[in-house]
Amino acid sequence: MKVILKILLVICGIGIAIFVGFIVMIQAAFGGFDKDYSVTELKENFEKKRAEIYEVKNYINKIIPPDKSVEIEFSKNNTLGIFHLKVGGKFESNWDVKINSNKADSLLQKLGWTTGTLKTLKEKLDNANCIGITSGEPCNISFQRSGMGMYSFNVFDKPIADSLKTAYNDGCTYIMVNDRLVLEYGGGAIGSQCFYNLE
Repeated sequence: MKVILKILLVICGIGIAIFVGFIVMIQAAFGGFDKDYSVTELKENFEKKRAEIYEVKNYINKIIPPDKSVEIEFSKNNTLGIFHLKVGGKFESNWDVKINSNKADSLLQKLGWTTGTLKTLKEKLDNANCIGITSGEPCNISFQRSGMGMYSFNVFDKPIADSLKTAYNDGCTYIMVNDRLVLEYGGGAIGSQCFYNLE
């Protein structure tokens, strides 16, 4: 009986070690144990980079064809961590796309873009202290990652309709700053799904 108990304890210990190792590996793969940003820090960055954020928002919505939408996140090593497209209602997920690759060329062609378009977009995002963008209304501008989580700005052209204000101010995923700006935190597959620090 003692032998069976010892075997079970060893198996449980190995299982826990594998699970913890997996979590650490996932965290490292998505940027490590990064900084958590407060609502105040997001507001301060937005105010500091307001003109640049509006410039990148206007740019993406000017260059995107009317029947298409795009979500792009720039990663290290000349890679697009995310390059999702929606063309004619059909959504296409693309992860870790090398900028100088046949895959990137194919995706750019669908948008009528070039690598020069990506370079300009990257420069505008860098100027805004941001890493990614999703076209449309609202335009979602990715500020920074923390592990798998993403902090972002939802920037509206027109004031948010009263019927949407509750959804865009839930005190967890969304924090409404004013009727044209909503802060967002998406926690990814693991971890908290709410803002870590509301101050």
